[in-house]
Amino acid sequence: MSFYRIYAVVLRHLYLYKRSIARLMETFYWPLLDLLVWGFISVYLEQYKGGLPGFVTFFIGALILWDMLFRSQQGISISFLEEMWSRNLMNLFVSPLRPGEFIIATMVISIMKLLSASAVTITLAWLIYSFNLFTLGISLLPFILCLTLMGWAVGILTISFILRYGQKAEVLAWGIAFLFQPISAVFYPVSVLPKFLQTIAKFVPAAHIFEGMRAVIKHGEFPVNELMWAAGLDAIYLIGSILFFYAMFRSVKVRGLLLHIGE
Repeated sequence: MSFYRIYAVVLRHLYLYKRSIARLMETFYWPLLDLLVWGFISVYLEQYKGGLPGFVTFFIGALILWDMLFRSQQGISISFLEEMWSRNLMNLFVSPLRPGEFIIATMVISIMKLLSASAVTITLAWLIYSFNLFTLGISLLPFILCLTLMGWAVGILTISFILRYGQKAEVLAWGIAFLFQPISAVFYPVSVLPKFLQTIAKFVPAAHIFEGMRAVIKHGEFPVNELMWAAGLDAIYLIGSILFFYAMFRSVKVRGLLLHIGE
């Protein structure tokens, strides 16, 4: 047995971590994310030692709505990745297809996937847990719309980075949405967060959506202010992500990188 051969293999893998976002996320990002989310949940539950009212409603409702945001983002990101994996991006963009048309097509795919996945989760939540998401009433529709818009903005941002940096940025398709989860107040109110994170959460559309959801469940109030904040931020972020995508697309064309994406 040679120590030097073992050392060589170990060193080879350590060098991979220097420029691998995927490996760094595996080592630091996911453990940190779990610590933050479940830590804040624990702090929230600690405030209700006698039992959190509407516990099941809060958590299952939050899970379903978060999944809608995630699916809307995935609909765009995975559609782009499938074109990249099949090495079809070059074929698409040398055709008369415009980048904007491609984005709209991925949005349509995103809606189709979102409807299919949501139908399953909502039905199972009703059958298994007797939870009816539609108890949120008319506010359910703007909730879903705002979450979908945020998912699209995150999805377009994701494919912009993948377009520019190639396969080494693929991990963002699965991880970038969860970057917002700790400050989106999915399972706990914004008030649980430290002050500096509360300030950041004000600029995250999902935080306003989930705060609004809790207001509907707890007080039966229609959260007009929260929805206006969410819609306004969504509009800014969606427009910004589209402009960023066009900038990355132009950069890729100028640098001649489109030929190498997926290789």
